Amino acid sequence: MAEGSKSTFVRAFDSAATAEAAVLIAAGQPVAVPTETVYGLAADARNPQAVARIYAAKGRPDFNPLIVHVANLAAAEQLGVFGAVERALAVRFWPGPLTLVVPRSADCPVASIATAGLGTIALRVPGHRAMQALLTATGAPLAAPSANASGGVSPTKASHVLATLDGRIALVIDDGPCTAGVESTIARVRGGAVEVLRPGPVTATMLGAASGLPVSGVTGSDIVAPGMLASHYAPGKPVRLGATDFAEDEFGIGFGTLAGDYSLSEAGDLTEAAARLFDALHAGAASAKARIAVATIPSKGLGAAINDRLARAAV
Repeated sequence: MAEGSKSTFVRAFDSAATAEAAVLIAAGQPVAVPTETVYGLAADARNPQAVARIYAAKGRPDFNPLIVHVANLAAAEQLGVFGAVERALAVRFWPGPLTLVVPRSADCPVASIATAGLGTIALRVPGHRAMQALLTATGAPLAAPSANASGGVSPTKASHVLATLDGRIALVIDDGPCTAGVESTIARVRGGAVEVLRPGPVTATMLGAASGLPVSGVTGSDIVAPGMLASHYAPGKPVRLGATDFAEDEFGIGFGTLAGDYSLSEAGDLTEAAARLFDALHAGAASAKARIAVATIPSKGLGAAINDRLARAAV
């Protein structure tokens, strides 16, 4: 049954919905599907026209590369070149919310538009049942950025997808809210260290323990992976960070003991806060209040990823 626009259908996740999505992907159409992080807009990464439709639906800059999702490490090694450290990280964290940036293999079939013409490719093995089912049904590597208009708040529910893409894509597979709530960590191995290109659920401490290497932040300003644009996740209103109270015209996003219109976690739990972050920003964007204010979030552990997204939302 169509929800909202006549052209965008929402199907509850099951084998029939997966089969319908696979037919659309084979025809070169992108479909929205949940992962453990956020809902993604998936298309066959080998088909340049299909990938172009992702960019068109999102209004995404074509210099911003996409993550390519695959079913397992063996499939990833057909697309990219893995050294010992990359392989160790993949074995430790896949399937899961870690994206690894590696050199493209010599015969990589992924369309260059999906990697923005770079010599590297961003690869992830997702753990969510809906995305894994779609990978199996299509037999294709799936390019899948977040299923929202470019620069906006990432979707963690099917309704969030419809908020900006209703009528612009054919299908959304609905399997409820995403569990992680923020996009995957993106990392690459360079110069004897693991470089975190985008913070996420797999923390720097976890990467260091698994790799045995030092972990650094981004060096340089080139866009070499998704999610590196300075302005991103924008809710369309001014965003004030580090709030200790909320003004009357501000939609207050609370944390811990600071209550607001929406609490990320009354218990001060960072995992709960990450899972609720984008839903909170969507709620703030939809509210009648002119501005959004967000309580201080500790930067330890998963807080680094939360604060990274909030800083980009506030630009």
